[in-house]
Amino acid sequence: MTTYVYGIAAADRKLPDDIRGVGDPPRPVRAVRSGDLVALCSDAPTELRPRRSDLLAHQHVVIEAAKDGVVLPLRFGGISPDDETVAAILDERHDRYVEGLEKLAGRDEFNVKVYHDEEAARQAVLADEPDLMTRYAAERAAGGDSHDSAAFGELVARAVSERGKSDAALVEDVLAPHAAAVARGPEAAGRLADLSFLVERERRHEFEEALRGLHREHAHLRAQATGPLPPYSFVETD
Repeated sequence: MTTYVYGIAAADRKLPDDIRGVGDPPRPVRAVRSGDLVALCSDAPTELRPRRSDLLAHQHVVIEAAKDGVVLPLRFGGISPDDETVAAILDERHDRYVEGLEKLAGRDEFNVKVYHDEEAARQAVLADEPDLMTRYAAERAAGGDSHDSAAFGELVARAVSERGKSDAALVEDVLAPHAAAVARGPEAAGRLADLSFLVERERRHEFEEALRGLHREHAHLRAQATGPLPPYSFVETD
């Protein structure tokens, strides 16, 4: 039976006796120790797929373990041939894992996805670029033919797209001073940025207030924050 790994912690980490992880039925979680480190593991299902129930089970194990101290969370799907291999890896990468635990102590991840409110962004661009506003007013007054209207629409769309790049940088610039680290996620159509922030728990209120300030001062932005989360984006386990 192969071994599924949820995360890494100090060897004195205690887990609830009845905690269970991935699989159907859910597998009981056990500790695989090597020196002063422990890997949180269970038997791996024969077929592991990113089903909602298993994703939530993985997250639950990490969150429960983190209640007693810092955990290096592995992303969903980490499988090793057996417990002995897991223990050997803990020993081989001991210093790296200890450094990672120290880096994450007392810190959580907040993920912020940034979008435009399309109409508000359009109005912001027209307000900030007088030449576009003049053309826009002239188009509306004259009625404009479909070709001119389409051309103007394309001009505004390009301006909004360019604004998106500066808005993504703005969000990072505003929030980054309140975090210990920032990680940029993948690009996606319609999304300006996917940013993860490593936030010290004692500075959480400060970070959240900066986020509220963004909403107040930039009505054309939609910044959707999720957290606190296990700091997946700030772990190097390979």
